[in-house]
Amino acid sequence: MIIDTHCHLDDGRFEGDLDDVVKRAKNAEVSGILIPGADIFDLPKAKEISYKYDNIFYAAGVHPYHHKDYNESILEEYLQDWRCIAVGECGLDYFRLPKNEEEKTKEKVAQKEVFIAQIKLAAKFAKPLIVHVRDANEDSFDILNEYAVSTGVTGVLHCYNASTLLLKLRENFYFALGGVLTFQNAKNLTEILPEIPKERLLFETDAPYLTPHPHRGERNEPAYTRYVVQKAGEILNISVEELSKLSSNNAKRIFKAFNKANSDRIMG
Repeated sequence: MIIDTHCHLDDGRFEGDLDDVVKRAKNAEVSGILIPGADIFDLPKAKEISYKYDNIFYAAGVHPYHHKDYNESILEEYLQDWRCIAVGECGLDYFRLPKNEEEKTKEKVAQKEVFIAQIKLAAKFAKPLIVHVRDANEDSFDILNEYAVSTGVTGVLHCYNASTLLLKLRENFYFALGGVLTFQNAKNLTEILPEIPKERLLFETDAPYLTPHPHRGERNEPAYTRYVVQKAGEILNISVEELSKLSSNNAKRIFKAFNKANSDRIMG
């Protein structure tokens, strides 16, 4: 069984057929799903979904694109909920920075402040981080090293981007791979995959985004996690069954709530 550690089931594109999406995931041997908190206004929906289905949990956080909406008191309220099992997704994303240098600097500073604040929340509530990094490897590494590693905060590097610098965090962080691994231009990721400690490897979809081959162009969904595992297995020369078990055990180690769910009622 596979655990999809990053799936936006609260996205509007799942509103019409969420029950069917969950059923297809179960039929594809996906035994658990974690909904990341990207937008603070979507948290009520993520919470509702997590209580509706067995072995689906959620996280509370603010994506760097939404840093202006950061509200610590609201996040703290959700982080006290037992089905809220992580902080994030949070991090740095420099992909769409303003062209004006002054505005660019302000944006970077604002993202860093909100990222650091969420790392401190993870420490306060003893919950792991879900980290988003795009075009910001060095600043992300520096912040995680200073504020997370030093305080014992662990977490997941969501949609790991093959950075050798970020791989240095392997003593504290896990590395989640998604549909990008199946893309033709994923050479760097396929080359670095064998260097990721197997006890630190996780799989995700980031659905409805980043749909893996052979379903490119379609809406992504948790049932497609298996294609990512299959590709990783080919690269590592490990069977899908063994890799699924290994990565699921890793997910249960960092997200302990998956251990507590009734295995007879998985996603029922």
